[in-house]
Amino acid sequence: MSPALGDTLNLLVVAHNLSHAGWHVQVFGDHAYALAAWFPHLSIAPALTPSDAREVLARFGAVVQQHRDRPLKDVGSWHPGFIDLHEVEYAANGNCMAKRFADFAAAHFGLEHALISNGMQAPAGVTFRKHAARVAVHPEASSGDKRWLTSRFIELARRLRAANLSVEFTMLARERPHWLHAVSDVASLRIFPSTAALAEWLYESGWFIGNDSGVGHLASSLGIPTLTVFRRRRIAERWRPGFTSGTVVVPPWWVPTAAMKERWWRESISVRRVLEAFSRLRSCDFALTANTNVTPISKP
Repeated sequence: MSPALGDTLNLLVVAHNLSHAGWHVQVFGDHAYALAAWFPHLSIAPALTPSDAREVLARFGAVVQQHRDRPLKDVGSWHPGFIDLHEVEYAANGNCMAKRFADFAAAHFGLEHALISNGMQAPAGVTFRKHAARVAVHPEASSGDKRWLTSRFIELARRLRAANLSVEFTMLARERPHWLHAVSDVASLRIFPSTAALAEWLYESGWFIGNDSGVGHLASSLGIPTLTVFRRRRIAERWRPGFTSGTVVVPPWWVPTAAMKERWWRESISVRRVLEAFSRLRSCDFALTANTNVTPISKP
């Protein structure tokens, strides 16, 4: 598994389908290991160190890694069963990563059926969408070029709260100082000690809104409807969370050239457009809307 959370959750689609088909599967990865209680059907161990990899992997007929050189380098030079998914990731089609990896598992390993699922199951003691009116917001990302504007996340939270929705932001502890003052009057701010604790909170939330990040894939894996803000449409096609219902917001078509989109994508995505997309997402879930005291979101 990659050290990235989103990559891990998508690659687990391959592990889940192989396990479902009766293969003996061993997963190595720190994010997967932290979430092992959510994958009771899989054998999961911490990430391998390069010094241990040859000895440990020698007993396996196939070794699957998303990237050619991450997290282990040059595996193909010494393991005859090494498979990387570089071509699958960058194939010219409109499928999301979860679908691409499910199709790969079926085609490469001759599976009769492949599920667009990583098999994630909630442990005892948590209730699916218990807080149905809670919107989990993740305004951060792995790099600055994926982050929508801070001011617009704050305005979005204000408008959601005005619609009787409970808004809670989550992020890493090191990111907290940037947001603490900004969100103090519009939303709660949550820091979690582990990926498993984050998963429990997401599982009991009603909705998820965020940038292109692994947290969005985690919410989707848990069955939580997602709205994701992306800087490019082509990136959104590949990396949109694809495990359950969700939508994406990308820069409008009238922003010219790829370079301009990269420079001005944040400014080109308005709070209004995100709210409209979120309203459409909500409209697909009549059961939730009928059972919560949620009022329509006003538009400026």
